[in-house]
Amino acid sequence: MTSFDDILEEAGKFGRCQKRIFALLCMVSMPWAGVYVGIVFQGFTPDHWCRDSGVVQRRQACGWSLADSRRLTVPLVNSSGVLQPSTCEQYEVDWNATSLTCDAQELDLSKTPVTGCKDGWEYDYPGRQSFVTEFDLVCSDAWLVDMYQATLNVGFLVGSIAIGYLADRFGRKMSFLMSNLLNGIAGILVAVAPDYISLLIFRTLYGFGVKGGWVAGYVLITEIVGVEFRRTVGVVYQMFFSVGILFLPLLAYYISDWRWLQVVITVPYIVFLSYYWFIPESPRWLLSQNKKSKAVEITEAMAKENKMTLSKNIETLADDNADTCTASFMDLIRTPKMRKHTFILSYNWFTSAVVYQGLIMRLGILGGNVYIDFLISGLVEFPAAFLILFTIERIGRRLPFATANFVAGASCFITAFIPESMFWTKTVVACIGRLGITMAFEMVVFVNTELYPTFVRNLGVSVCSTLCDVGGIVAPFLLYRLAVIWLELPLIIFGCLAFLAGGLVLLLPETRGVPLPDTIDDIEFPDRIKEKVHLNQQLTNLLPNNDVSTNKDPATV
Repeated sequence: MTSFDDILEEAGKFGRCQKRIFALLCMVSMPWAGVYVGIVFQGFTPDHWCRDSGVVQRRQACGWSLADSRRLTVPLVNSSGVLQPSTCEQYEVDWNATSLTCDAQELDLSKTPVTGCKDGWEYDYPGRQSFVTEFDLVCSDAWLVDMYQATLNVGFLVGSIAIGYLADRFGRKMSFLMSNLLNGIAGILVAVAPDYISLLIFRTLYGFGVKGGWVAGYVLITEIVGVEFRRTVGVVYQMFFSVGILFLPLLAYYISDWRWLQVVITVPYIVFLSYYWFIPESPRWLLSQNKKSKAVEITEAMAKENKMTLSKNIETLADDNADTCTASFMDLIRTPKMRKHTFILSYNWFTSAVVYQGLIMRLGILGGNVYIDFLISGLVEFPAAFLILFTIERIGRRLPFATANFVAGASCFITAFIPESMFWTKTVVACIGRLGITMAFEMVVFVNTELYPTFVRNLGVSVCSTLCDVGGIVAPFLLYRLAVIWLELPLIIFGCLAFLAGGLVLLLPETRGVPLPDTIDDIEFPDRIKEKVHLNQQLTNLLPNNDVSTNKDPATV
């Protein structure tokens, strides 16, 4: 019997064919950035105040400036010790009274009674529109903005599980294509939603397809490359998400309407349907479904494109996981070390999602130039992938993973207490935090796979990563509601979460140079693996000597 990994030795572990497919699938990560954190621009809340139709008429009749009309519409309120114009209250004035003058400077309304906004709001957002300004999601309705991100993550949660099952049942390629068809339809429906309730429903459907399709692409590319290339391929596949992060502020700057920005983010998913003609089904999956002839056909095509020649071993190609036992959730928590790994990894998925999304969405409420701030913070994500690739084989997994969380946590704490007057210092420290949590987020993906035995590995990653989506549901409420109390309060919470995550990572075993575990006993009794590896090394060292001794020329003895 010949395994697919054995055949890859002949067909090419990462030849021209795999590189072409890899380049195509990396494109899938880019629009996902727009879906994941597009709320920063699509849901931007600009400076706003109550609209008073009487003041608007007077402004036109008397030639008042926007600043004058705002001063005469809303009272000043105490916000963190500073008097600022109210965003949710207005003076209760009858502007139709003939006694009121047109001289804005003479009008003193400071002792006039106030009331809630009656005629909606005006926004300091000339020539641009977000769904916040279109649906007036401010003041008592501001919490509805949180739902835009929360419903997306609900879709992620359900979709990643459902499409993960479909990918195992109907294939990686078919699940990937069906996900993109759903993405294209749901994305356009989001762009044309007539009201906010329908927008949230379509947004949930959008999330259902987007993450599941991305995961299907990730699984497909890692299944057709050699074992030694999987980690690099996985990290670079995620890195293209950061490329999408860089394109997003440029698109948002030139596309002033959130609906058209949504269309532009969605169009790539429609283009990805053309991959039907350019990417193959996973031969590994075909073998698991006893579709050997199709698996052989695809493998031969890969070898041909790689300009390699297959031996007759292809005739004995078989699924090398055919005898694996069925996994269950109880396998993840039944034994002490498996239970510990499940808890720590789940918490790290949760923390990575909360802190990562929180730090990005925070850029939309800081009051600076959101386009420049977003671009700068996006640039610092790129070193994360290179730091991972540089350190994991030299230092290991545990220490860089924990350090990344500690750096993110410390940066959040420090940023919270740096005064606004030290703008660039505050920005640099915040960017370091963004680098740390990006590195932690990318590391949890493959560390998760190394800490579970073969038969339960996919289930383990699926279960733990659901906490990522739970974190995504929590993040907007945590950020936007706590920022109302104190702008920097979310950073304190993020710092605590990240520090605890780093401390818990130090309780995990180091997996550098350790073979992937095959059974739960390999997890519970890791010394047995070390003994097995040590014994294999001894046998390997002895074999050449035995060969030499048995092949000696009798004449020389």
